[in-house]
Amino acid sequence: MPSTRLRPLPVLAAVLLLPATIVAAAASPSADVLLSQGKPVATSTVESSSYAGSKAVDGNTTGTRWASVEGADPQWLRVDLGQAATVHRVVITWEAAYAKQYRIEMSDDGTNFTTVTAVDSGDGRADDLTGLSGHGRYVRFVGLSRATSYGYSFYEMQVFGVADSAGDTQAPSTPTGLVAGETSATSVALSWQAATDNVAVAGYDILRDGKVVASTEEPTYSDIALAANTSYTYSVRSRDTAGNVSPVSAPITVQTKTGGSGAFVLAAAGDIAEQCTASDSNCAHVKTAKLVDQMKPSAVITMGDNQYDDAHLSDYKNYYDKTWGRFKGITRPVPGNHDTYDSPKYHGYDTYFGSAAKPDGQRYYSWDMGNWHFIALDSTEYMTHDLAPGAGGGDQTAWLKQDLAKNTKGCVAAYYHHPRWSSGDHGDNKDSIDLWNTLVDNKVDLVLNGHDHDYERFIPQNASGKSDKNGPVEIVGGSGGADLYPLSAKHATTAKLLKTYGVLKLSLTDSTFQTQLIGVDGKTLDSSPTYTCH
Repeated sequence: MPSTRLRPLPVLAAVLLLPATIVAAAASPSADVLLSQGKPVATSTVESSSYAGSKAVDGNTTGTRWASVEGADPQWLRVDLGQAATVHRVVITWEAAYAKQYRIEMSDDGTNFTTVTAVDSGDGRADDLTGLSGHGRYVRFVGLSRATSYGYSFYEMQVFGVADSAGDTQAPSTPTGLVAGETSATSVALSWQAATDNVAVAGYDILRDGKVVASTEEPTYSDIALAANTSYTYSVRSRDTAGNVSPVSAPITVQTKTGGSGAFVLAAAGDIAEQCTASDSNCAHVKTAKLVDQMKPSAVITMGDNQYDDAHLSDYKNYYDKTWGRFKGITRPVPGNHDTYDSPKYHGYDTYFGSAAKPDGQRYYSWDMGNWHFIALDSTEYMTHDLAPGAGGGDQTAWLKQDLAKNTKGCVAAYYHHPRWSSGDHGDNKDSIDLWNTLVDNKVDLVLNGHDHDYERFIPQNASGKSDKNGPVEIVGGSGGADLYPLSAKHATTAKLLKTYGVLKLSLTDSTFQTQLIGVDGKTLDSSPTYTCH
């Protein structure tokens, strides 16, 4: 759907409201506030990454927009308000591809929806749906009948109402039962009893030696990258959806174990920079770059598709460079399939990263830090659907086997773009079997991938994707900033699967590793166990 397809934005469409049992007059419209702007969005489809669902709540009513795929009904867009609210008004500012019939629905859980109002004779003019009385956390537009041969497309969907937490001044209860579980030389696993609140508990702050070091939504947290044989004092406090904070819990003191020398931290992500900048509040790679800043890593790993859509050099300079580019001097990149869409292939990637793109004359290479050996691979060479007949990465496989045979380090990690196993939109990738099997045969400890725009951590697996303590831990970390993809059913070996933005924090020692996913709000969304290298 061409971006040049524009039309004037005038008054209102004809609106058919449902019976009064579902739609009632607004109780207190004067107290309404805009609830939807900048909130997380999910969609049934998008025409392309340039028309992502997030564009429908970015505050721009004449420029950026969401667009579904062409020629298909029904389609939907769902906004997560972050907490339950009463909605009195919804405003939709249409682009040319408007709906003749659609519904506005609400839900408490994001799955079971109730219709709030419906439109049966839309004419493409701006729709201002007032007098509503829906309640829930999620608001969904459902397009039933298109007015054009295109899909559905609107510049903005604005949801107005009153959040349940408005006027809430009561703090949640103080967490109790704080205990330390598994403790290693560099990490401490904490857990506590869940707090309660008159509305809802939003999460917990973890304090180490009196200072807040992390936040989490669950009553568990693993503190990593600690010093060996050192005492730390921990306490936690709870927060509610209105921002009220409880007193801190009773503290506990924990001592890490001896050993774990040579500790360092790396940051990692794939699928990073969309064509957006800090002026767009929904630009995710701006937010993930701030997480890397906070980690202070010794090096940064990128798992391909660092720049979208076609990875031209101009795009690298205009977008990636303004955020993740400030870590360029410590970045060890690999390319993804989008880096082959430039002409000539890889031109933007090779030119932007310079010697780091091909340190040994190839886009696959290895490097060492501490007692770790890192192998950076170009998995696009194996993707038969992306390359000309005859391509298959044979030279790279031979190099990989030689590199592994020469390695003298005690721990090994590999990273490349296309995952062998994935519960994301692309699914399992048979083209990368040779890479995976070679890494399994050589007892590699950790494998990092991108490609699917989500986060998935697996337990150790063998060549067949079955649970095996001697296999690598695979993590799909395609959550660096590109528009997120839908999820499929989990694998039996999936430890955690999330549709979210974030950056991997890798805590490594001479003999162990532990990983965390840090979300853009600073919360720890997942923590792995501490693994000992093979």
